[in-house]
Amino acid sequence: MIRAFLILLFLALGSPPLFCLQSSGSASQRVTDSLGRRVVFPSRADKILSLQPEITRIVIALGAGERLVGVDYFIIKHDHLFPIIFPGGRKLPAVSNTPEDMNFEMVMKLDPDIIFVSPTELQMVDSLQSKVRRPVVALASMGSFSRLLDEIKLLGRVLGREERAAELVGDFLSRVEAVRKSVSSVLPGKKPRVYMSFWGSLTRTPVTYEPVDIAGGINCAAGILPAYLGTIATVVQLEQIVIWQPDVFLVQGNYPPRERPVTVEGVLLDKRFGSLPAVRNRKVFYTFGYWYWWDPAEVLIETLYLARLFHPEAAGPVSLETEGNEIFKKYYGIEGGFSSLCRVLECGRWDEK
Repeated sequence: MIRAFLILLFLALGSPPLFCLQSSGSASQRVTDSLGRRVVFPSRADKILSLQPEITRIVIALGAGERLVGVDYFIIKHDHLFPIIFPGGRKLPAVSNTPEDMNFEMVMKLDPDIIFVSPTELQMVDSLQSKVRRPVVALASMGSFSRLLDEIKLLGRVLGREERAAELVGDFLSRVEAVRKSVSSVLPGKKPRVYMSFWGSLTRTPVTYEPVDIAGGINCAAGILPAYLGTIATVVQLEQIVIWQPDVFLVQGNYPPRERPVTVEGVLLDKRFGSLPAVRNRKVFYTFGYWYWWDPAEVLIETLYLARLFHPEAAGPVSLETEGNEIFKKYYGIEGGFSSLCRVLECGRWDEK
């Protein structure tokens, strides 16, 4: 229990990456994952079971989607991006209906060489390891760009796609640096204070969000402790949002319009927020937000988009859809991928006043 507590505490506080990969003889490799566990698995992983959507997306970006033999319930039932970037994924079996309802018999039949799970689901890690007796690796970026890039590099080695991994890491760093440089001349006093309404709640917000930081904004909730271990979210009182007086109010828009629990229109019409600069100046916008951690292409588009929202004079004119399609092609090799996502989420209207 003490070990589990410390692990989740490190994750919640944004600890440096724990995972690394080492050779363990000619026929096997050893990985130290996000939980500090040392896992030995075959040197060639041909059959992958990914129960962590972020890992699933990275596997596809690395060009190894055909090695997936199964996925988790979330990416099949709730992820609007997955069928766009990997149409063949519709045929993959989901080995769980909920995180607590794992079909161990199906996992055994799939006979994966390696299983990826989230480090925040300790019970699943232990259950799979003991019942299925296959290598189980727990990985998650926890919203950290550096950890995301470490995941890409690690998976590149696991899958024998080191060159592709290096290409994606280099591209990611280059694009992030370009955004950072475009707003570098913005004075600290000109950076907008940003509040984020995420995960379908007005008052649930991330305590860390790198796209806002890099795009030249200030996260109002920065420095607050997470609501519970293993997350980077907190819940605040409505009065606290008013005290913060955010200049920009972001609403998570990673839902089709009819499914959004919180809407831009609702915030603008909420009399409790009438005094907020964001509401008075109609600076309330949808954004992507965390969607079971990151998608490496979508988060780049997000960072670019936020820079344009915060500092249009510095970031310059940017076509969200054009840039998005170019990034999707780079990461997933598909044409018009971001346009397809925009049709689902109506992204093209997000920056309308």
